[in-house]
Amino acid sequence: MRHSPLEVMLWSIAFPGFGQLLNRQLVKGIFLIVLEVIINLYSNFNTAIIYSYLGDINKAIEVTDFQWLMFYPCLYMFTIWDAYKDAYVAEPPKLSFLPFVFSAYFVTVGLIYSTKLKLFGVLIGPVWLPMLFVIPGLVAGFLLRAILLRVMAPNNS
Repeated sequence: MRHSPLEVMLWSIAFPGFGQLLNRQLVKGIFLIVLEVIINLYSNFNTAIIYSYLGDINKAIEVTDFQWLMFYPCLYMFTIWDAYKDAYVAEPPKLSFLPFVFSAYFVTVGLIYSTKLKLFGVLIGPVWLPMLFVIPGLVAGFLLRAILLRVMAPNNS
């Protein structure tokens, strides 16, 4: 049974590697799950998430190992895109990788600035600020994709 690209993408958002398992790519899926768990454990990401939800942003920053967490945005966005593209029976939409790539870039930048950047005087921290940076990443990726598709389209004049 094939799963829709949307279903596979949503499972990948829930946990990196699950989309690959749904696409019956067991070795790749298990590898990505193990990689996610390693990065998650060594970066103390779950602990940072707990402190962030509890509103203790300074404690979230304190427990986070940023050297490890810097790997997470690219791994996370790659697993989502990879599962999404492989869920298509035919070719996935042209340049569909761009929103995922730009989201990974922007989330990484958000992570870098998460210990210093305040929004409306509030320190957002290593969980919420990178999540907010997904939005401009998606906008930039979809905008660039639309421009490139228009430029690459054959002229019907």
